[in-house]
Amino acid sequence: MKKIAATQPSFIKQVKSSQKINHQGFTLLEVLIAIAIFSVISMASFSIFETVLNSDTVTKERTDRINELQRGFLMIERDMLQIARRSVRLNGEAPQEGFLHTDNESFSSSEQAIGFVRHGWTNPGLLLPRSDVQSVAYQLNDTVLERVHFNFVDAVLGEEPKVRPLISQVEKLDFEFYDGKKWQKTLQENTLPIAIAIELDTTDYGVIRRQFLVAGDSQQEKDDGNGKT
Repeated sequence: MKKIAATQPSFIKQVKSSQKINHQGFTLLEVLIAIAIFSVISMASFSIFETVLNSDTVTKERTDRINELQRGFLMIERDMLQIARRSVRLNGEAPQEGFLHTDNESFSSSEQAIGFVRHGWTNPGLLLPRSDVQSVAYQLNDTVLERVHFNFVDAVLGEEPKVRPLISQVEKLDFEFYDGKKWQKTLQENTLPIAIAIELDTTDYGVIRRQFLVAGDSQQEKDDGNGKT
């Protein structure tokens, strides 16, 4: 009995010391290391998230830009394929010369607009008070290529045109005409070329050139019309 009583206090001390060890927390150094590791992981995760977000934004912008170019050229092609052999009257004045015209009736490389009359403006049963032919012009306004048209093929005095922005970020607009032999800047009066080329000098993609077929006159037809052999 004496031996048991003598050993009991030492056993109690061991239990108390083990309880103290089990209840000890993290040291300041361990906490600092954990915070540093968490900070590094957070910064890496944020960098990855930011990169993915920026890539998605850039991809969306480029996709929207390509869609804008495709829609614009599709509309231009639709108009070019249906060019009519018809001149137009502006503000009740005499008909303009030629089937294709620009602001000053020249076809120099500095011109930034082209106008013509096209067929095929949908008007089923002539239900609307207008013709099914349409006067159309493409012009460069600041840095935006615009499509301009009137409700009536011969615009009356005071009628405001309908303007539709097509392609943005355009610095320069040029045209060339193919007569069956070569591309040229000028065109004979009262004739239509076989093809029309449009060049857009854009800020992001540089020069974009598209060529459109036109139901025009070949060089042989032009020569025959002028009485040449």
